[in-house]
Amino acid sequence: MAITDFFAGEIATELLKQLFMISAKAWKYKNIAERLIDLIENIHPTIKEIQYSGVELPPHRQAQIGMLSTTLEKGKKLTEKVLSSRRWNVYRQLTLARKMEKLEKDISNFLKNQILTHVLADVHLLRANSDVRFDRVDRSLEKMTEHLGSMKIGGGGMIREAMKIAEATMEIEMGNEEEKFGVGLEMGKRKVKKMMFSGEGGLIGISGMGGVGKTTLARELERDVEVQCHFENRLLFLTVSQSPILEELRAHIWAFVSGYEGVSPVPNLNLQYQGVVKTKKLVILDDVWTREALDRLTFNIPGCTTLVVSRSKLIEPKATYDVEVLREDEALSLFCLCAFGQKTVPPGFSKTMVEQVAGECKGLPLALKVTGASLKDRPEKYWEGALKRLQKGEPADETHETRLLHQMEASLEDLDPTTRECFLDLGAFPEDRKIPVDVLINMWIEIHDLEEATAFTTLVDLSHKNLLTLGKDPRLGSSYASYYDVFVTQHDVLRDLALHLSNKGKVNIRERLLMPKRESALPGEWGRNSDEPYRAQIVSIHTGEMAEMDWSEFDMDFPKAEILILNFTSDKYVLPPFITKMKRLKVLVIINNGMSPAVLHDFSIFANFSNLRSLWLERVHVPELYNTTVSLKKLHKMSLILCKINNSFDQTGVDISTLFPKLADLTIDHCDDLVSLPSSICGMTSLNSLSITNCPRLSELPKNLSKLQALEILRLYACLELKSLPVEICELPKLKYLDISQCVNLSCLPEEIGKLKTLEKIDMRECCFLERLSSAVSLECLRHVICDKDVAFIWEEVERAVPGLKIEAAEKCFSLDWLDE
Repeated sequence: MAITDFFAGEIATELLKQLFMISAKAWKYKNIAERLIDLIENIHPTIKEIQYSGVELPPHRQAQIGMLSTTLEKGKKLTEKVLSSRRWNVYRQLTLARKMEKLEKDISNFLKNQILTHVLADVHLLRANSDVRFDRVDRSLEKMTEHLGSMKIGGGGMIREAMKIAEATMEIEMGNEEEKFGVGLEMGKRKVKKMMFSGEGGLIGISGMGGVGKTTLARELERDVEVQCHFENRLLFLTVSQSPILEELRAHIWAFVSGYEGVSPVPNLNLQYQGVVKTKKLVILDDVWTREALDRLTFNIPGCTTLVVSRSKLIEPKATYDVEVLREDEALSLFCLCAFGQKTVPPGFSKTMVEQVAGECKGLPLALKVTGASLKDRPEKYWEGALKRLQKGEPADETHETRLLHQMEASLEDLDPTTRECFLDLGAFPEDRKIPVDVLINMWIEIHDLEEATAFTTLVDLSHKNLLTLGKDPRLGSSYASYYDVFVTQHDVLRDLALHLSNKGKVNIRERLLMPKRESALPGEWGRNSDEPYRAQIVSIHTGEMAEMDWSEFDMDFPKAEILILNFTSDKYVLPPFITKMKRLKVLVIINNGMSPAVLHDFSIFANFSNLRSLWLERVHVPELYNTTVSLKKLHKMSLILCKINNSFDQTGVDISTLFPKLADLTIDHCDDLVSLPSSICGMTSLNSLSITNCPRLSELPKNLSKLQALEILRLYACLELKSLPVEICELPKLKYLDISQCVNLSCLPEEIGKLKTLEKIDMRECCFLERLSSAVSLECLRHVICDKDVAFIWEEVERAVPGLKIEAAEKCFSLDWLDE
């Protein structure tokens, strides 16, 4: 909608009011005033519909509305003169009467051309052709690269991925009749941009309840061309969350706004920046919960604008745009699109039923989307039951937050029991943190007795029902795909729902014992109830640094615990002593969210994990294994992510195969101090999958790899110093998948590669191979080769010799999703 559309409606309304006053008070003008009232009342509804349509009209239509606006503005000024004229001035009254007659003629002539009818037809056509906005954002590597310059943590030298996937909704800005509201995302963008462009920096806010689309609007502003031009592409988007690591975020922001990357310490809050800002800059802080956090993350720098996105009103009202729920017709359109794949109720289906169900969502975009998706392809009888459940869930208080949790719970009733439990498991992970798919699948395999393929299907089903957001990765779901560097995210309101449902009942009897956010210590309620055993199968703890004394009040017994997730932010961490009582523990996840790897104390506790099957260590120092007698005899899967290996794999002091006799899956990813693997790793006769990836210093592999008789998957991608593969690799009897992509210094494959009779797939993107592989024609099981276009020729002879072989000259598609915030 153009500005002219808006003012035409405003002027018409004011002109009507004044004409009514003239009709009532100035009898000499009564007849002509009443005729004008009739004219304007006839066109007023049409003007209003155009005004509130939210549609951007083409320029020629805007010009036509502009002509009407000018005419009405002249009429408004004329009526003001009529109302202020004195009765004794007969000449002036006669002049004004003639001008009012001319005004009547001008408006009549305008209406004869039926211009408003054509404009309204255009409005309807444009609205019919405009799709409801869903967030199916697939950020390409090129787009990500554009942001890397503003995503480098000062001092740490580590790129931080801070792109939270936006919730899939359409936004609305509305108010009461007096506030002259407009509909659509463009109106919200226009209002926020006006605040951005009118000042010289400072704080601007976007406020609204959870799930209403604040982040979507912020992301649209980030991508808006006018915003990018205004700030000369100097934009930074960061997610703060309820439990932020403020010092890390603060250092990141300071490096961006000041240009002084790596400065330590960051200046005090009240320090006036003395530098010269060459360009305007925009910092978008998404999901800010407290004013305290906001104060810590803002700097007094001229030219820097900070856009604060929050559920609370943290910025003064005149600088805040309030995002509210959808209007009834827009809400119904969005709901129908999710439930039926079209924006209207299909013929033969009860429109009343659909309107009632959509109405129970109270215009909240996220609730409309999830509820609509849960009822997709369901019969009307099922809808009746869903409607009754939604109606019963209406809480006593009118807050949207509470209402949403009850309504969302009804949406879960469509899930089978196992899938519902898997959804609730998502509450075990910190807010606004990406959840590694590998961790989720390992959990579900162990606690719900699922096969890996079934666990993945459950993940996809939850994504399709919009109960989580599955990261877009071209490798996801393909044969031999890895999951440790692929992530899922979940909207805050959905996580709140999982927590709400999991935290019902007395703390000791809950199946999941979860901390909703990061705290300095465990909840006091846990300690007060420690005289009774806890029934929890999943325990999730989220703290800062924990010393031995911090655990002293929590002597808890977990006889049924099978999964323990420890999230913390510190450079040192004492493992909780009550782990020794978790005799049934199968999955242990230890994740340090700090900026540097943490030292784990009391690693000797691991000796008690006789049933442990899956171990995930992230951003910690791996204990020196040669100094321990720990033997994890049932450990099936171990993942070391962003860890410091140190001397853990000292070749002379430790026999890996003895420590982990049943290990089938070993992943070492982004461990930058790993130089070589111990030869004893080749004694792991049960090893099925070996992934050594993104380890830039790894220069060689053990010579006796041929002993890995069970190995089917070997991933070595992005090992930059790896110059050759041992010829023994060609003796692996069961190898099916070889990934050497991004090993840029690897110049060739072993000549005897043709001996790998079971090899099915090779990924060698960004490998500069120039020699043809003569023995490769013997790879009779080979089905798929992925390589760069300029080296595809080396496979031409193999392609002719091996039936069904696909040579894929693929584009670079490697993701940076492994980076956490």
